[in-house]
Amino acid sequence: MIGGAVSPRSYEHPDTEAIALPRVLFALSEPLRLHMVRMLAERGEVDSIELGPELPRSTLTHHTSLLRESGVVFVRGEGRKCLIRLRGEDLEDRFPGLLGTVLSAAESADEEPGA
Repeated sequence: MIGGAVSPRSYEHPDTEAIALPRVLFALSEPLRLHMVRMLAERGEVDSIELGPELPRSTLTHHTSLLRESGVVFVRGEGRKCLIRLRGEDLEDRFPGLLGTVLSAAESADEEPGA
């Protein structure tokens, strides 16, 4: 820390070419993470707290880290905020149609009786 300034947090993200299908599918297979991804698809970039305000910080961090490490989201620090956005273009480049198909299927499942 120099002169009282806080250094910005930095996060590691896989390059687009390194995003692996098994990791993406694993990240999207958990209902809470899928809900977070759906929220990001609808709202764009949000503060991580908005993805799970009722969750313990450690749980939220675990899930957002897994999404980041799998290449599903991009995370950046801004002041005290941790801003997260979907890597929609990267995922589309890597696996055309995958994200749209998963999000559409999740939406359809929510509309089914007894879902």
